[in-house]
Amino acid sequence: MLLASVFALGLAVPVLDVPSGQPVELFDVLIDEVNAETWLRFRFLAPEIARDTGSISFVQAEPDLEYLCAKVALPYMMEFDLAPEIVAVMILDQPMGFGVSDPDVTQFVDLFRVSSGACVWEGL
Repeated sequence: MLLASVFALGLAVPVLDVPSGQPVELFDVLIDEVNAETWLRFRFLAPEIARDTGSISFVQAEPDLEYLCAKVALPYMMEFDLAPEIVAVMILDQPMGFGVSDPDVTQFVDLFRVSSGACVWEGL
C-alpha cells in the first residue's frame, strides 16, 4: 500500500470555501489499492459535522463532497499526473488515523470516478 501525506508533500493547506459555508481544511491525501483499483483518498477536517456540537448535517455537507472532488481532487490529480479509478472524498470532524475506527469521530464519505474531466458520483 502506498500512502502519501499532503504534509509530506509540503502543500499549503488553506481553509476552503464549500457550498455549505462550513470551514473545511485538507488533512491528508492517500493513495492505495482496493481490489486491484487505485484509490486516491482526500481527507478533510470539517469540525461543523461533529455529531454532538456541529451545525452541519450530511444533507447539508453532501454538496461539499462533490465540490471538493471537482475543486481540489481534480487539480491535484492533474498537478501530480495521477489517474486513479476511484476518488474518495472524506470529511471528518477531527483528525483520525486512516483505517482506524473511532465511534467519537463523525465522518462523511462519497466516492467518485473521473469521466471527461468531471467527478461522477459512484453511488457505492
